[in-house]
Amino acid sequence: MTDNTKTHVILLSCGSFNPITKGHIHMFEKAREYLHKTGKFIVIGGIISPVHDSYGKPGLVPSRHRLTMCQLAVQSSDWIRVDPWECYQDTWQTTCSVLEHHRDLMKRVTGCILSNVNTPSTTPVIGQPQNETQTAIYQNHNTMNNKPSAIKLWGKMSESLGKICCVRPHIDRFTFVDENANLGTAMRYEEIELRILLLCGSDLLESFCIPGLWKDSDMEVIVGDFGIVVVPRDGVDTERIMNHSSVLRKNKDNITVVKDDANHPMSIVSSTKSRLALQHGDGHVVDYLNQTVIDYILQSQLYINASG
Repeated sequence: MTDNTKTHVILLSCGSFNPITKGHIHMFEKAREYLHKTGKFIVIGGIISPVHDSYGKPGLVPSRHRLTMCQLAVQSSDWIRVDPWECYQDTWQTTCSVLEHHRDLMKRVTGCILSNVNTPSTTPVIGQPQNETQTAIYQNHNTMNNKPSAIKLWGKMSESLGKICCVRPHIDRFTFVDENANLGTAMRYEEIELRILLLCGSDLLESFCIPGLWKDSDMEVIVGDFGIVVVPRDGVDTERIMNHSSVLRKNKDNITVVKDDANHPMSIVSSTKSRLALQHGDGHVVDYLNQTVIDYILQSQLYINASG
């Protein structure tokens, strides 16, 4: 498959990130590596979306701290970004609403139609014509070689939204001339397929099977319309989990399970273990958290006397 026929993917991870661990970043990296290996996908961005303070989880530190820790954790990444939209809302948002927000945001920023996971062939992703004023806010990396490609851009929508992950298809300037008149310079976008996929661990996948925890309508949108990428934790049977839920069974083709040949221990994802290590002065905390995050926690005196 050529790049323009592959599905271009933005990975979105929702969670407390209380605090963000090395394992959370590892999930992004392993998911991107695996999706690329399939030959069907190109991951062009990652979004970390920390939960709102009103989520009510015991020991949840204020979002200003969690956002800062997330930003510190990804400061060296050229493709993963932190989005504060959830934290800036008046109240807690469902995972479904977060996905829909980013889908709508991508439509506005890129001028693209984002395809649903179930309808890639009948819902082509086509860039909409933009005038010069609109396109001026985007970086133009056009090499003029007509090679179809996806361009990663970082758009600043407002000071409150901060940086967002977005993509714009390959831009090619051309002059259209018909028998009546020269219509001048226009913008043409290559046709690509762009999706936002929810990135999660197998614990979130398993929570879909808990009666009453998720609305069936939300699950249908998350798994049916968007699709999910699952990075299993140690010893978890994802096949058993998927067979336990009618929604997951029905949409199994929209669930990508990352197979990690290196067998890295996904237990390092655990924020709970990180908090316990901090509370007990356990030196193994360096195995869980980036040093910049540890320094910020100590400076801000977070979790040291926290419970949960």
